[in-house]
Amino acid sequence: MTSIWDRANPQLRDLAAYEPGKPIEETARQLGVPPEEIIKLASNENPLGPSPKAVEALRAASAFAQLYPDGGGFILRNAIATNLGCARENIILGNGSNEIIEFLGHAFLQPNDNAITFQHAFVAYKLVTALFGAQTTEIPTPDFECDPEALLAAVTPKTKIIFVANPNNPTGTLISEEKIDNFMAQVPQNIVTVLDEAYFEFLDNPPDTLRHVREGRNVVVLRTFSKIHGLASLRVGYGIARPELIEILQKTRQPFNVNGLGQVAARAALDDCDHLAQTRKVVDAGRAFLEAEFAAMKLRFVPSAANFVLVQVGDGASVFKKMLARKIIVRPLAGYGLAEWVRITVGTMEQNKKCIAALKQVIA
Repeated sequence: MTSIWDRANPQLRDLAAYEPGKPIEETARQLGVPPEEIIKLASNENPLGPSPKAVEALRAASAFAQLYPDGGGFILRNAIATNLGCARENIILGNGSNEIIEFLGHAFLQPNDNAITFQHAFVAYKLVTALFGAQTTEIPTPDFECDPEALLAAVTPKTKIIFVANPNNPTGTLISEEKIDNFMAQVPQNIVTVLDEAYFEFLDNPPDTLRHVREGRNVVVLRTFSKIHGLASLRVGYGIARPELIEILQKTRQPFNVNGLGQVAARAALDDCDHLAQTRKVVDAGRAFLEAEFAAMKLRFVPSAANFVLVQVGDGASVFKKMLARKIIVRPLAGYGLAEWVRITVGTMEQNKKCIAALKQVIA
């Protein structure tokens, strides 16, 4: 009998599925313990949970869950635009910012096209590129430093998109505003540059990348409500670009791609400055604690600008399993070519201390 794979698009055969951080519920079932005993430090989620204002708005909106959401996201797009000092026409909503990466593939990638990104960058760039039959060029990052000038040297006539995550996931490294500006000044205008800023709100002095949108460059800046806003389960992200580029991306979007509860919660979270400030305070202290402990343990780590730290532990898969047995989920990174490393999300200080205590046992 002929395999159905022979009928499927050929690029799907070797396409690796994205592997998210291991869920709390699955771990609890495997270990036979209550879910509340599991500490998840694998997916860069907010350790304080969602904004209280978002939770209150969710409760009120749940009474109308029988209604379809606003397909155009008018209220949320207006609020984001006001917050950023741009127009609603500059904003597109996604089911998480990673859906907008898929919009870009639909809009600009065809078989045998090329996209460029850094080695050890968010794996979704490579997966989406492969989904459309295109190829990804990965630029080496010695000592995990991302040099945007090196991206330019890889540009060919087939290059359609350049992906730059800043801060980068999973390394946590940050490219300075000066380097971004110099890079953007040299990118050919026929290439779409994607500046993925999922961890933007954790930065003390974030680069002003929106100036490139205001100047009319073909750039898409990605941001999300999944990280500092604590709404990962609701899947709301957004892209910022010049109106003509947004108009193209809107044509690739499915109707009602962002659910109504997510839109309401995101709108409320956008105004909760206290929750953002408290989250940053907890993350800043927790990140400093983790890095100090890694240094004391003589473990190599990458200083991070985000809410996670990449640390070299020898055998990432083995450490992941041993930490799991101690009811702590971290993120192994063999899929990123980092088999000797794990990524550890900053949790509450109590969670951080338990994580370090367990890691010391595992390493020993």
